[in-house]
Amino acid sequence: MDWLTIVILAIVQGIAEFLPISSSGHLVLIGRLLGNTSESPALEIILHAGTLGSILVVYWRRILQLLTSDRRVIPLLIVGTLPAVVVGLPIKLFAEPLLKDPLLTGCMLLVTAAILITLRRLRRGERQYGELNVWQALAIGCFQACAILPGLSRSGSTIFGGRWVGLRGPDAVTFSFLLAIPALCGATVLAIRDLRDQGTSSQDVAVLVLGAGISFSVGIFALRWLMRWSQKDRLHWFAWWCGPLGLVVIGLYLAGFWEHPIAAEGEGSLAATTPPAANEIRVGGGVTD
Repeated sequence: MDWLTIVILAIVQGIAEFLPISSSGHLVLIGRLLGNTSESPALEIILHAGTLGSILVVYWRRILQLLTSDRRVIPLLIVGTLPAVVVGLPIKLFAEPLLKDPLLTGCMLLVTAAILITLRRLRRGERQYGELNVWQALAIGCFQACAILPGLSRSGSTIFGGRWVGLRGPDAVTFSFLLAIPALCGATVLAIRDLRDQGTSSQDVAVLVLGAGISFSVGIFALRWLMRWSQKDRLHWFAWWCGPLGLVVIGLYLAGFWEHPIAAEGEGSLAATTPPAANEIRVGGGVTD
């Protein structure tokens, strides 16, 4: 990808990772509009790594507290991460085209809008995140696991899950982003390993570092914005973005503006027109010996 594309995707990632509008969904849509129908998974994870840095900067005091005096929360974060691992890995391995589907993205944006509207109607909880039990942490983790679908906001879903189990608004926001740290760390390590194994050029590394730096800087701004709006009980305002956008995306898909991701990836490729030889195995739409 060129530098301008990286800058655009990094800005979108930095904003949408924390605001409850789904970063994965917006990356799918922006990628399609820019003509990148099969953007690199490593790129997406590196952009997520930039926003991970934003969490570490904004919540460094909370993280230090977890590592010193409040270690009880660490097992809760581990339990809350398990559903994402159980759900996410099979989808990545066996149904990855779903994660690039504009129609699914549009439908899930409507679900995100409904979650945000419902969020305002939940009763105000009084529990701090350190008072969660294992089952409540697992329940919030299930909301996070569902958010692997593009268009379904991870922050919106986990904040809703936290409020649903009785957390105060600020504590639901804090636990939501603390819960993102283990998943983002694991994904980042895997992405760096893949880049190393692929023998990425120094120019590609420079582009990825630029993207991570931009998503990091923009992410700090977006995270602080989310914290302020959560305190003022304004998160439901983002439903006015997700709902209309979801309807537009669905309408454009039905009008033939976007192809199904499998068809889009296969069009014009040798793998799509030439059957594999007897000693070749087709992997993820490509061919390998």
